[in-house]
Amino acid sequence: MGIREQLGKDLDALEAAAGGLQTVSATVTDVTDAGTVHLTMLGDQFYDVACTDAYRNRKAGDVVAVRRGAVPVVLWRLGEDPADTEAESIAEVAREAAADLIAISAFTWGTASPGAGYQQVTQLWTKKDSAGKGVVYAQLASAPDPSPEAPATQAPKTAVISPTDSGTWRRGRPDDYAESPTQGDWTGRGDRRGGWFYGTQIAAACAGKTVSSMSVRFTRKRGAGNNAKVRMRLYLHDYTSAPSGQLSLGDGPESLLSLAVGAKGTATLPAAWRTALASGSARGLAIYGHGRSEYAAFTGGQITIRFSAT
Repeated sequence: MGIREQLGKDLDALEAAAGGLQTVSATVTDVTDAGTVHLTMLGDQFYDVACTDAYRNRKAGDVVAVRRGAVPVVLWRLGEDPADTEAESIAEVAREAAADLIAISAFTWGTASPGAGYQQVTQLWTKKDSAGKGVVYAQLASAPDPSPEAPATQAPKTAVISPTDSGTWRRGRPDDYAESPTQGDWTGRGDRRGGWFYGTQIAAACAGKTVSSMSVRFTRKRGAGNNAKVRMRLYLHDYTSAPSGQLSLGDGPESLLSLAVGAKGTATLPAAWRTALASGSARGLAIYGHGRSEYAAFTGGQITIRFSAT
């Protein structure tokens, strides 16, 4: 018997002993703060499944290959090549890097004539564009040499705003027992509400700019509530810092995210909310839920603000 035939027989024997197919497909439902994933496999829910390094850019909704066993492991993603998505992300980084480049190749002066090719300026004008970069315009008496084309206006760089404080409230006062912003009620002692506070950072970052989108990133804390997904019930609030009394809620609720324990996710804020936050009529985000089914604690709260060129 040849080596290949023997290897085939050995593999068949191993597969039979292990109960059949050992690599199956599954759908990722959450990516966690530990780099593991929650997934649905063969009709059951699995939590905190480890992944190989081959599975990169993990996200909910991915269809993956999983090696079954006492400790299942995600091997890789199945489906289309993610190169197009990666190329778009790289292009965005490149655009932001280009915004830092200076458009003028040389700026010198002296008492002598500059020589051939220069044109005398009668008036010099300047302004600041929406990205905060200087713009210079030279008015000439005549222009025998056509002006270079003005480069396209670049959008201001993306701003990432982290909360300066956070907390939880119950029965109209701060609940120091809760380490992270919490919603709902697990013990029957009353529903909790949580909040993230940013001072005046959000409005300051948006001043004089056109906001195209705002998104916020959260992680569901472990050890608080059921393992299954819980909807975040998000609200706005108008506090620059944590109140000593009740945390009053603004617009909401919006159910933008549903996370299982340890899962992290990003939600895009509604247009009306980003307008309120950018103008300063709202200052931060809050959560509030009712009972055990909506009980969960969350960390994070980093807001990413993207702008449009004007």
